[in-house]
Amino acid sequence: MPRHIDMHNGHPGAVVLRMSLPMIVVSLSVVAFNLVDTYFVGRLGSIQLAAMGYTLPIKLISGSIAMGIGIGASSSVSNALGAGEREGARRHVSNAILLAFAVSVLLALLGLATIGPFFRMLGAAEEVIPYIRRYVTIWYLGLPFVIAPMVGSNVIQSTGDTRTPAAILVLALLLNIILDPILIFGFGPVPAYGIAGAALGTVIARGTTSLLVVQVVVRRERLVTRHLGSVLHVLRGWAHILYVGIPAAAVNLLQPVSISFLTRLVSGFGAAAVAGFGVATRLESFGIVFMMALSMVFTPFAGNNHGALRPDRIRTGYRFGSLFCVLWGMMVLAVFAVAAEPLASVFSRDAEIVAVTALYLRVLALSYAFQGIVLLSSSALNGMRRPIEAFFVSFLRLIVFYVPLAAAGRAIAGLGGIFWGIALANLISGVIAFAWFQRTIGVTIRRTQESSAYASATAEQ
Repeated sequence: MPRHIDMHNGHPGAVVLRMSLPMIVVSLSVVAFNLVDTYFVGRLGSIQLAAMGYTLPIKLISGSIAMGIGIGASSSVSNALGAGEREGARRHVSNAILLAFAVSVLLALLGLATIGPFFRMLGAAEEVIPYIRRYVTIWYLGLPFVIAPMVGSNVIQSTGDTRTPAAILVLALLLNIILDPILIFGFGPVPAYGIAGAALGTVIARGTTSLLVVQVVVRRERLVTRHLGSVLHVLRGWAHILYVGIPAAAVNLLQPVSISFLTRLVSGFGAAAVAGFGVATRLESFGIVFMMALSMVFTPFAGNNHGALRPDRIRTGYRFGSLFCVLWGMMVLAVFAVAAEPLASVFSRDAEIVAVTALYLRVLALSYAFQGIVLLSSSALNGMRRPIEAFFVSFLRLIVFYVPLAAAGRAIAGLGGIFWGIALANLISGVIAFAWFQRTIGVTIRRTQESSAYASATAEQ
């Protein structure tokens, strides 16, 4: 099986499916990476686990920024490669690397200077602050190694290679699994670093994969150039990436905002309800794993064919992707309908927590297909360099429908009403996103055909 998938030939549905399969491993590895750190730090004690919990906002912010830069780079690079402009693609990659490094250094300096005030603002008690400081000091210093592989993986995907990023992330996960217990609890000559060891393990694992990503991008793909021109040219290159990157980062930041609001709504029903909601959202990440993988590859697929002036392939791929979402959603619905309680009981033996988790999974599974269509639509629009529309379809789901319908559901039917409100938000936003994209791609195809006809007529004259 070739490493690079030809995105211009072959049935679009088959191409998208082949690209998506390795990304399922990526999605699962991301979830597992966070669970590994939580598991080992939890063995240190409740204070250390709380300290790690307080670091979640900075991880979400930096992760969203890195993902935004990565998606912006993927859109720029895939469009250039699709148009046959390899030198342009090399400039975009080089600009993305510089941008990622500059942003990571800026975030690290800002973070190191505000550790105390920032986490006190979040409500961290004084006995927790020293543990937070030990963890985030190392994490901030290693931030370039955390962000670099995320951006680099998006660049590699733009070439049609999704297997290499998957293999690199699995390696990072394995390194983290090995390093965490050694660095946290000590082993042989290695002292026990406690919670700082968790951060150190993450940085070493990510640093190793950063070297591999650079090796692939620079030596194998030859997608880096030193000829970037003046500072003004570099700034224009950054603007080209951030045109898609900023709205994409904003979408990723909306997710924790909406989750925080929902958690507040659920908290009115007691600690067991919050615990059940938390377990359900973790299980949900496994339920939508294929749709997440599909959305990851659709930006480079759409970008490559957009650059090649083949919007017809984007439309066909999108329709098959939507069908995949429906089929996957039906499968997950069947699994959760039968096994919601057994799955929930893996995480808790409390009957009330299990009941809340099972209710959430059964209700939300009805709408996962529509949630997948929203993710797919946003990714496709980013690939076509329509970032405002991509932001809009996600904003509709997360803010316009998600929050108000969950609140209305709570007022009407209590805890179950919250979950039905979320499901309804997914359904409505999925239908709108599908209709919106169909209209957008239809207009794009018509304009492309008109431009091609005009060019042919001009050539004949």
